[in-house]
Amino acid sequence: MRVDGNITVKDIVRGMPASAQIFEKLGIDFCCGGARSLQDACQDVGIRVDQVVQKLEGVARTPNPESQAADWNTATLSSLVSHIVERHHATCRQQLEWIGPLLAKVVKVHGANHPELGQVQPIFAKLSEELSMHMMKEEHVLFPFITNMEDAASRKANIPDMPFGTVQQPVKMMMLEHDEAGAELKEIRKLTNAFELPPGACGSYRNLYDSLREFEQDLHQHIYLENYVLFPRTIALEETAEQALS
Repeated sequence: MRVDGNITVKDIVRGMPASAQIFEKLGIDFCCGGARSLQDACQDVGIRVDQVVQKLEGVARTPNPESQAADWNTATLSSLVSHIVERHHATCRQQLEWIGPLLAKVVKVHGANHPELGQVQPIFAKLSEELSMHMMKEEHVLFPFITNMEDAASRKANIPDMPFGTVQQPVKMMMLEHDEAGAELKEIRKLTNAFELPPGACGSYRNLYDSLREFEQDLHQHIYLENYVLFPRTIALEETAEQALS
């Protein structure tokens, strides 16, 4: 694909999944902030757009077997839902379970000399609680409805009755919660100076920052898949199904 400053960040990731790694390294938000143009995103982080384009063109020329494993823009919604739950929800739960106690341990030992850790702790606790509830709502309400709707559409049957009127309502709520999670991630990144270790950091301190960085990266991928692939395709399917049966 041809990349320039006018194309949106989300469209770059959609056409070139490996570009997400470049954006992560540069601090460019491709999940909640993915609707911005590359030019605007680069300006926000103080990077010249031509330098980023050059990096992206290098990625485009390099084969990436992982990015070719599945095309979530064309795969069934049920398979995409399964991928999100089995890959990203499972990873998120494991990371939340691991990071919380590790953060408490590091705060106890190093909090007096590094007060930013004490500021990170309540933000992470809030984020953990919110994400746990968020994933539960998706798995028990929204995702089953999406898969049932897709099944009905494949049989040219009426889409299931929905208590929320249109699927756009819960989608809007999930995206708002994604925005909140994204803002909390940015605050944690800011407080930790982009997970930069202080001099003489111990192994637990290093492990904590590595774990927070991995958590952030996976959650970015997770939110991107929902905001810019699953949800738009779900809304389009609902509209198409309703038109076909009207």
